[in-house]
Amino acid sequence: MTEHAAGEVTRLLDDLNAGDEEALPLLLPLVYDELRRIAARRLHHEPSGHPLQATALVHEAYLRLVGQHEVRWKNRSHFFAVAAQAMRRVLVDHARARLAGKRGGVQARVPLDDVVVASEPPPGDLVALDEALDRLARHDPHQARLVELRFFAGLTVEETADVLGISDTTVKREWRMARAWLHREMSRTAG
Repeated sequence: MTEHAAGEVTRLLDDLNAGDEEALPLLLPLVYDELRRIAARRLHHEPSGHPLQATALVHEAYLRLVGQHEVRWKNRSHFFAVAAQAMRRVLVDHARARLAGKRGGVQARVPLDDVVVASEPPPGDLVALDEALDRLARHDPHQARLVELRFFAGLTVEETADVLGISDTTVKREWRMARAWLHREMSRTAG
């Protein structure tokens, strides 16, 4: 995103904060490519055949973002941090829905010829991560936000540092600590 476009995003977010509803349709074209890039990076870590494509993830997350009238947008970085949270919610909601379907929800008959063997991890893994991340947020909200940005939004170390206003070195250190905490927590609750 160019400096000009980033400034325009911040200006439009300020307009939205001031109650200017006409700013909303102007915002999407400016943030769409960045949101799609974030979604594609996040979905890249999912197995092929994931029910959501990057475009669908962006659209669902964007609808959740613009429906949040109580949010006071601080700047472009804040917008993309909240977008990471929205993408997390969308992905976890889809995982929960898939789990519900496996537990007796509506099931479709599929001819054996149409079955494709896939190595998709169980949606319960994403749900377990979400629950562990909620526990981490109670323990260390800063690390939980960092995990959302790195894992769910797919931000780089540098992008995460920019959003959080910390150094790259701090992001790397906190990322290692958060991953270790989550791994230990998920291992403990899995057994």
